Amino acid sequence: MRIQRSGRESKAASGAAALVLAGGVLLAKELLKRRRRYDLRDKTVVITGGSRGLGLVLAREFGKRGARLAICARDREELDRAVEDLRSRGFEAHAFQCDLTDQQRVETMLNEVRQRFGDIDVLVNNAGTIAVGPIDSVTLDDYRESLDIHLWGPVYTTMAVLPDMRRRGHGRVVNISSIGGKISVPHLVPYSVGKFALAGFSEGLHAEILKDGVHVTTVYPGLMRTGSPRNATFKGKHRAEYAWFSVSDALPLLSISAERAARAIVSACEKGRARLILSTPAKAAVKMNEVFPETMSSLLSLASRLLPGPGGIGKEKALGRESFSPVSPSVLTLLDERAARNNNQVA
Repeated sequence: MRIQRSGRESKAASGAAALVLAGGVLLAKELLKRRRRYDLRDKTVVITGGSRGLGLVLAREFGKRGARLAICARDREELDRAVEDLRSRGFEAHAFQCDLTDQQRVETMLNEVRQRFGDIDVLVNNAGTIAVGPIDSVTLDDYRESLDIHLWGPVYTTMAVLPDMRRRGHGRVVNISSIGGKISVPHLVPYSVGKFALAGFSEGLHAEILKDGVHVTTVYPGLMRTGSPRNATFKGKHRAEYAWFSVSDALPLLSISAERAARAIVSACEKGRARLILSTPAKAAVKMNEVFPETMSSLLSLASRLLPGPGGIGKEKALGRESFSPVSPSVLTLLDERAARNNNQVA
């Protein structure tokens, strides 16, 4: 039996539909407003780990877009070279030496930035360390160090700048996680633990403070040619570990240039994007891990069998530049060696 609605019921239904439509329009307008491109001209940008590698390339890219640059790192000589590089390009830049694992020093450093530049508009949590080696060589301190620099450093910096950003109703926070913060990688387990922790902090923070006009962007880069292997640490059979890591990092089909990555990251910051995964291989790996997690786990297990076994220097650490072999540096790592020279990874 067909039931006919009364005129009053039809009007009520039409009114409800109109309210839903109006609400949808208002919500869409608000989202578009919040996603409006952020003008970086004359904005103060703080970049942790800004003295070399991706951090320095990001500073150059922010500088091209008119920002004032405050870079921080632990090594004073690296900072001095980086500031000289940035100023030679015509950018307004200043260096601040800081150990990001010390909350008091972080707050002191950010106050010094404010004294020189005024309000902090953009915070880029980029500082990180890479420790490579089999699980047999990993110590509890390796996990603590990874969490200190990858999680607690960004927590200290973010919580120090967030009140002012929320009070002003605008600001940007960019957290550089890693493909290792989406997929835990063999021989990089402590690193992945720290990057997973950063991703959890970053994505939850984005959801909670977007209403205050502050956008948090979580970045998941895949392999990237920054020259970083030279300053990473290696355990176990450190020369063999350095060889596979540095070659993988340099191959053009697997990795992307730091300059291309920096352009994408700064654009994501301007647009207020919540998430950015960098490189086609990284996007494919993340998607496969989401859809076929068992298959991805099996592939990673197979890859682990091909990596160097335990032995060598065991739980001791050697820097990449102390781990050269006939395989690396070689013609296979030319692109990353060039990046190391260009991005202040070597003096």
